Amino acid sequence: MCYGAGTMLLAGIFGGILFVLLIIGDWYQFTSLRPFAAQYGFGIARRRDGLDSLSCHDLIKRFGKHDTIALPHGVARWFGAQEVISLRPSYQLFSMRFRTAWPLKGTITLHATEAGVTLRLTKRVPWSSGLLTLTWLGLVALGTLAFLITFAIDGGFNSASGWFLALGIAGLGALVLLFGLILISLAYRLEDSRLMQVYGELQDAWLNSRQPSAQASQVASPE
Repeated sequence: MCYGAGTMLLAGIFGGILFVLLIIGDWYQFTSLRPFAAQYGFGIARRRDGLDSLSCHDLIKRFGKHDTIALPHGVARWFGAQEVISLRPSYQLFSMRFRTAWPLKGTITLHATEAGVTLRLTKRVPWSSGLLTLTWLGLVALGTLAFLITFAIDGGFNSASGWFLALGIAGLGALVLLFGLILISLAYRLEDSRLMQVYGELQDAWLNSRQPSAQASQVASPE
């Protein structure tokens, strides 16, 4: 029995270490600015915007020889092979800003139009964050439902105390689900505000880089 318990303990420790390593690897790929991670992550929302009087060539040229634009609160990188822009807020290890378990990054594709360029932004979270959240909510919901079904089969609803116990368990499960949904909603709004801040900074960088050339053409035209 001691041997079996020790084996199970070692298996549990190994499984826990492997689980943590998988999460670390998933977050590393998610935050990486390398080509293989350009579109890594689970897409949860999309947004569409337009920039007038600009071309795709103008926007790509702004990234420079390193294909990167450093922004006040993040970074944007152009990946020519995938024809996509990776937009990522700053992730500082010892930052004083509160971080959540659902960080967001964006991938932007450019589409030329007659008026200018259409930006299609996809908001992404790490796969581990999405899967763990769905697993957690699913276990709470299915566990509560399984208890009620088993309780009913065993005749638990034949007495008033049984009804009170079932209602208490169902209410507790509902409260856990509600708390989880509220927590996820607040975390999403916080992380989304950070991503959209960087998204706005990228658009400002594009528009401001356009202004000097426009002013130069106006000065040169009278001559």
